[in-house]
Amino acid sequence: MDVQFFWVDVFATTALAGNPLALVPDADALPDETMQAIAREFNQSETTFVVRPERPGADQRLRSFTPAGVEVFGAGHNAMGAWIWLAQSGRLDPDRDTFVQQIGDDLLKVRVSGRSSTGAQVSMEQSAPRFLGRVEDREALAAVLGLRAEDLAGDRVAEVASTGAEHLLVPVGSIEAVDAAQPDTAGLRKLLAEAGAEGCYLYTVALDPAAGVSASARFFNPTVGIAEDPATGTAAGPLAAVLVRDGLVPDHGRIVIEQGRRLGRPSRILLSVDGPLVTITGTGILAAEGVLHL
Repeated sequence: MDVQFFWVDVFATTALAGNPLALVPDADALPDETMQAIAREFNQSETTFVVRPERPGADQRLRSFTPAGVEVFGAGHNAMGAWIWLAQSGRLDPDRDTFVQQIGDDLLKVRVSGRSSTGAQVSMEQSAPRFLGRVEDREALAAVLGLRAEDLAGDRVAEVASTGAEHLLVPVGSIEAVDAAQPDTAGLRKLLAEAGAEGCYLYTVALDPAAGVSASARFFNPTVGIAEDPATGTAAGPLAAVLVRDGLVPDHGRIVIEQGRRLGRPSRILLSVDGPLVTITGTGILAAEGVLHL
């Protein structure tokens, strides 16, 4: 069996930036174990497979796996990269700009605009925000992140939040603290399990307003085998909801989260929050394509 694949750099305007996604379309014939093996082969934070939807009203169904074989849900770069490719490949009805994607049991709206032979802009709804609990032990939290307790933001508390995937959002007091983090993988995995979270989003809002950025962040997810991710839509969504809830952004319609700078893959994730509706917007570049011989 020959299986075609594509490589999309998501949240990027040039190749070799943003967050790379391996994408396999027309994947209905692939059993789960083959999808998991392909994800291991590509060894990216996620590999997404496009399959026929199971639920009425869905236009596409997406399944995403990490290199550890874990299926992940939520509408982040794993979904955005798929829709960028669908738009660029001509597989979407040109008379429509709104579609529905099935991810797990969720049906989520997608809007595709600015389609061309080189890409598109994609806006995706995420699940309604849920705020699921706090991590109060500052000493233990700082230790597993390789930081000092005083590096954590003094006026804010780490908390688990979700717009489709549960992540621990950890506020620190400066961009220097964000850059300095060196997580203890085993310790962080244990702390995340105790908190009921999948990954850890370390962020700061202590930034120069002239930069046009609402927060700068890094994402660590040892739970599913991701050492560090350069752009994480499923973590940016709940962070945007928290920033709006706590009055930390002046414009709820334009929230910009910077990520990936430390990895040399700078990304900017654009979000809006309107009550329970969180929308994430981005672009991407088709960077490569090929064929797997299985």
